Amino acid sequence: MNLHPQPFSMIASGNKTIELRLFDEKRQLISIGDTLIFTNTKDANSTISCVVEKLHIFASFEELYQSLPLDKCGYLPEEIATASAKDMEVYYSLEKQKCYGVVGIEIRLK
Repeated sequence: MNLHPQPFSMIASGNKTIELRLFDEKRQLISIGDTLIFTNTKDANSTISCVVEKLHIFASFEELYQSLPLDKCGYLPEEIATASAKDMEVYYSLEKQKCYGVVGIEIRLK
């Protein structure tokens, strides 16, 4: 999976332990115990291997944001007060969210 530099760095440091994605066909194939490889979008040679610990499946990012700790989802402490499920609409349209649902993929560094 591709990641922008900031979330990539946060996963590499162990600060971000939940990756948020659409629960589309590709993500529906993920199981607990699987290894995921994250690639930095600014440097394709920079990768991180992680093990899937848990899958948090929700109908919408609105539900996910109410249930999961946002600091583990990649928000900095000063951003949590203004964090919004609408932030994810940059990546996934509401139509796609309604069609597939969403997932918080809880990971640990391998």
